[in-house]
Amino acid sequence: MTRRAYGWMTAGLGGVMVAAMVLAATPQGAVLAASEDERAFHALQHALEARWGGQVQHIPMQWLMSGVAGLYTHGGVSRMRIAEIDHLPSRIDGADLEAMATAKMGAGWQRIVRETSREANEQSLIYMKPEGTRLAMMVVDFDNGEMDIVQLAIQPDQLSRQIRRWERGGDHPGNDNHNE
Repeated sequence: MTRRAYGWMTAGLGGVMVAAMVLAATPQGAVLAASEDERAFHALQHALEARWGGQVQHIPMQWLMSGVAGLYTHGGVSRMRIAEIDHLPSRIDGADLEAMATAKMGAGWQRIVRETSREANEQSLIYMKPEGTRLAMMVVDFDNGEMDIVQLAIQPDQLSRQIRRWERGGDHPGNDNHNE
């Protein structure tokens, strides 16, 4: 092995080790590893696409959006994933959507909201699942041929503290006072 190849290999290994240490130091731990919830998110996304056609649009740099949300809420929101499925029929059956979502998400998830418009062109489902001190949340929203799937984890206590700060006028994007 040449010195140059050895140097590149050492640099690459060092980068992997630094990334692993950063992940281990985060409160989310191995968020980027394929978790059960991540598999449920992708299984639901692919099942919806297969059932009604359409085309999944992946949101670029989701990891960055998730990180910014976590920083902005001081840990109140994390593990955010978003997918959009376009070119679906303008109406879908709410019972079919709920049955598919429930089957693909697996055990532990509980539906807390189901809303269906009279014309069946708008459907909303919200599921939650406790994860220790966090709550995992999955939102499936259909609107006239477009479906959004959003998954995230919330830390209710931290999110409540941050909302109270915003209500007092501190650390909010609409305020100039960011000193709190």
